[in-house]
Amino acid sequence: MTKNTLNVLVYGATGSQSSPVVWHLLERGHKPTVVTRNPEKATAFQAKGVEVVVADMADRASLVKASMGKDAVSLLIPFFVNPMEAPTYAKNAIDAAKEAGVKLIVWNTSGLVPQEKTGNPGIDVRVDTFNYLRESGIPHIVIEPGAYIENLLGPWTAPFVANEGNVTYPLPSNFRVAWTPSDDVGALIVEALEHPELANSYFKVSGIELVTGDELAEQFSQALERPIGYRAMKPQDFGAILDTMFGAGAGALAAQEYQRFWDNPNNQPIMHADMSVVLQKLPVKMTTIKEWVIKYRDAFTANVPVS
Repeated sequence: MTKNTLNVLVYGATGSQSSPVVWHLLERGHKPTVVTRNPEKATAFQAKGVEVVVADMADRASLVKASMGKDAVSLLIPFFVNPMEAPTYAKNAIDAAKEAGVKLIVWNTSGLVPQEKTGNPGIDVRVDTFNYLRESGIPHIVIEPGAYIENLLGPWTAPFVANEGNVTYPLPSNFRVAWTPSDDVGALIVEALEHPELANSYFKVSGIELVTGDELAEQFSQALERPIGYRAMKPQDFGAILDTMFGAGAGALAAQEYQRFWDNPNNQPIMHADMSVVLQKLPVKMTTIKEWVIKYRDAFTANVPVS
């Protein structure tokens, strides 16, 4: 671990994927700065004395200003944005870091990065960002998580666990996933930020348990101490729920990505990593599925009316 206090600019900190980065930075004595368009969403950080700067990833000049004086950047590109704008967001953040003399970028890809473009702009931006980051010349570390377990807190899963006793998700029951807690990814990112000697490394990361849908349900059963099953949701139904949350059309790209998993059952993407190798260089304590469900058990428990 570095003995120096790091000044780190954190993108996406008001969301579930990057907020743990801020908390882990604080725990380890560093100075995070949260960059956001909506400071009212960062009041919890402000209450802890975290600096919050207002900037827009579409406005390169505002990102340059936010990046000045920072040792490192924790980069995340938001997924639920206009996919045609996302590549510009990534380039602006990287260019701003370079102009400001930032020494290290740790980029959370927010999901799998395909070997070649898929035709889905929401996924292909990861390919473009990786190439642009590599060509920028800025020392960088890439953290590529698989499927976030926090996805199971969404309205496509949690209410069905609570009210119907089913883990409902748009993946076939035999699809094996090492579900990844965002808090663990945040800890891994901070470890990476503290180890600039690992610059230009690429870490595929995941949870430590590789499970099918039925095995995932069994972990829920143990954690919640009641029978829980697994039900595969149609990707179109998943997309429809996203539409209600983010507006018409928001779920199309996500539904398209999940449909690929159904259409190619014999060519499933690798949704796990050899964490024994990763943890040798980025040592953190990983969370089990059961531990995670227990932590969030209230989200998976039906509200019982008070009589």
